[in-house]
Amino acid sequence: MSPITHGGADRGGTLPRTSSAKPGARLSTSEVPPIGGRIREERARRGVTVRGLAREIGVSASLISQIETDKSQPSVSTLYAITTALGISIEDLFTPTIDGAEPANGGMPSVEGSEPQAGGQRRTIRPDYARRVGPIVHPDHRETLTLETGVVWELLGQVPGIHVDFLLVTYQPGGSSSTSGTLMRHTGTEFGYLVSGELILTLGFDEHQLHPGDAISFDSTTPHGYRNEGTEPAVGVWFVLERTH
Repeated sequence: MSPITHGGADRGGTLPRTSSAKPGARLSTSEVPPIGGRIREERARRGVTVRGLAREIGVSASLISQIETDKSQPSVSTLYAITTALGISIEDLFTPTIDGAEPANGGMPSVEGSEPQAGGQRRTIRPDYARRVGPIVHPDHRETLTLETGVVWELLGQVPGIHVDFLLVTYQPGGSSSTSGTLMRHTGTEFGYLVSGELILTLGFDEHQLHPGDAISFDSTTPHGYRNEGTEPAVGVWFVLERTH
């Protein structure tokens, strides 16, 4: 079965627009705190050295240092490699958290939201973020991550304790998941729907041209990558269901 589902015969399977914004136009969003510090804290917490992490994911130690000091933005593939090596999820990079002891309410999530971690520790969502977690995320409340080559991830929603990446993804013209052409692999199942623009998906040994209205689904452990060789931003909705251990 093909991993791609095409839209209607007129290829017009785009979502209805309720505003006059041009396709790919960026709405006002909230930039999340720099991810370099989050990566550095998690690496140190796990007792992993910069060189050790770099060796594990196959990049230079200087690149890891530049990412941790926010002097360089990681590519999509590098970011997935880092989070996989450290045993954290992409959503952990969006969610400002604090590590603490088991709460006094017997382990049930607090109003801020909490979830169990290895060793009985709990990771508690900070109250300032908890106020933005709910059934509705307005465009100007989206948390965003800007990665290498201008790839932008916007968080469309999150439920504490549920490990999924629900994202509005934008690949600018020339943007790709890896400038070196390296394919990525990570845990989970990936679903995507292209709203506007065009995107090339490399999946294993095959390449697929995605047009507006095309939908994809595949096991994320299959080597894959994306690139935009078009002249307009490629915008789509992505949903990655992460595996829990």
